[in-house]
Amino acid sequence: MPRRPTVSIAEFPVSSREAGPYGITCGADGALWFTMVHHGRIGRVTPGGDVTSYQLEPASTGPSIITSGPDDALWFTQFRAHRIGRITTTGDAESFPLPTPDAGPFGITTGPDDALWFTEASADRIGRITTSGQVTEFPLPLPGAFPSAIATGPGDRLWFTMNQANAIGSIGLGGDISVYPLPTPAAAPVGITAGADDAMWFVEIGAGQIGRIAPDGKIDEFALPDRSSRPHAIATDTSGDCWFTEWGANRVGRITPAGRIDEYDLPSPSSEPHGIAQGPDGAIWTALEIGTIARLTPR
Repeated sequence: MPRRPTVSIAEFPVSSREAGPYGITCGADGALWFTMVHHGRIGRVTPGGDVTSYQLEPASTGPSIITSGPDDALWFTQFRAHRIGRITTTGDAESFPLPTPDAGPFGITTGPDDALWFTEASADRIGRITTSGQVTEFPLPLPGAFPSAIATGPGDRLWFTMNQANAIGSIGLGGDISVYPLPTPAAAPVGITAGADDAMWFVEIGAGQIGRIAPDGKIDEFALPDRSSRPHAIATDTSGDCWFTEWGANRVGRITPAGRIDEYDLPSPSSEPHGIAQGPDGAIWTALEIGTIARLTPR
């Protein structure tokens, strides 16, 4: 039997417990950038553990998901302020209002057209914003869908989860939308990422499963050992494996393209892992709501 892979885990304190580190991404400057949803700050941590943070104004904006943009800045959603934010790697921040009131932007990613695409969870829309701040919105065909995470996939399409509609959606650059219902009732998908196998991989927080959807809409689901683990975010590494956070079980998991699952307990109890990303050092980094960033180094 082949040896199961292991990891070493280190944690870096980055904020108080009340700040709520949430989304995380790798920046063009080789650092990890993350949101502090409750304190309205954007943080930066280097692979060596040096930490810097920048205050947003006002502090109540609710920065949530963050991604590296085509302009080498970091772009993030402000769920409570209903705006899209941008911060340079030197800490200069600005934000852009959305046309729809109380839109609740949440997920965000860079699209194949060098614009930023995002979900409007409270308005059932997908948004697109250029690097100059021009916004376009596309209504979803399902009311109350609560679109959550979004990622660029094959065929120049953006793929997104619809948490309350129990479905995966895709949208073309012209705004055409396809909807794919999930086989498992009340699966409540959240995070989504492009796999190395030309498919999209996503987490089902309500069902304790990892899902895979092919470009033609065929869906496979893989049950986690602990169905109550509440998987939340997911990211692909350079080897083609997908890593995901288990928010309710204090673990990080890995799934191979063949569906093999490995899980790793985090050292701090009840750390509430949320966002996850691969860093420039090849390690997997995850934001923990207790005020730390964890680095998992495969070995």
